[in-house]
Amino acid sequence: MRAVGEGPGTIQFVHYNHHEGSRLTVEEWGLVRGLLGNTKRWSFPADYSETEQVQIEKRGFERGLLLTGGPDGRNGHELEYKARIPWRPAPQETLVSVLTATLPMEYLEEHGPAWGRQLALDMATQLLFASGHAGLALHLYRGLRLTDDTFRAEAMRYPGIDLRAAWRHEEHVGLRVDGVHWLNFLGFPVLTQLGGVGALRSRLCSAETSVVEFDEERVVVSTGDRPEAGELATGKTLPAYRELAHVLEPWLEPLFLPRTAPVEQPRYSSLRLTAHEARRWWRRFLD
Repeated sequence: MRAVGEGPGTIQFVHYNHHEGSRLTVEEWGLVRGLLGNTKRWSFPADYSETEQVQIEKRGFERGLLLTGGPDGRNGHELEYKARIPWRPAPQETLVSVLTATLPMEYLEEHGPAWGRQLALDMATQLLFASGHAGLALHLYRGLRLTDDTFRAEAMRYPGIDLRAAWRHEEHVGLRVDGVHWLNFLGFPVLTQLGGVGALRSRLCSAETSVVEFDEERVVVSTGDRPEAGELATGKTLPAYRELAHVLEPWLEPLFLPRTAPVEQPRYSSLRLTAHEARRWWRRFLD
């Protein structure tokens, strides 16, 4: 919020948990800070009332916050936080808390890639992350139609533009890595399993790639001075991204395709991709 400001052109609206949303006021800011601050080290569902337990299980996260540009006309400025549910006993599948921030392309073009990089680093250094990333992304506020084949084909041509958020199941990444991007934040346990910072550096030969340590357990791997979209039709396959993808392949998140109703041809994500298209995009830096 200090970076982008508050108001009609940036952030001015808030949703939290099942709250329908309202304009940010002094009173609402008090509720936001209370939501984030009034918690124990762990807040298990059993620690809440029965009604609250039902709400937590229904929404799929322990508490959540969404800051946007407005109820209807979203402007690309957005910050969302969803706290994972710490079940007792721990489930077999490791779920994670998710923090997502987006800025419109015009804002990044105006301020430059160095500004965007510094903002991402400033946020990441304050987080005990397992993994994370920053880069170009396509964020759809409503799903495509099945007839929007031209748009789908265009989106698939640019490997550097992330379509990950279109699946809306980010919490299932667990302790794996959610693909390769412009800035790639790696923490425990992946960095340890890679052999540490030195071993990671020794396997990355691209002149565009750099590795910066936050501490012994957290690094950021940059695949260039600025994010690149690439272009498969003209052979711009982003070699630095591909090299890092092959190094991280054993730890990359598997494709999560949610179960769908039995129809003639199931479609996935807000892009309405076929299963074949989804798998092809998921492995775009590996095949």
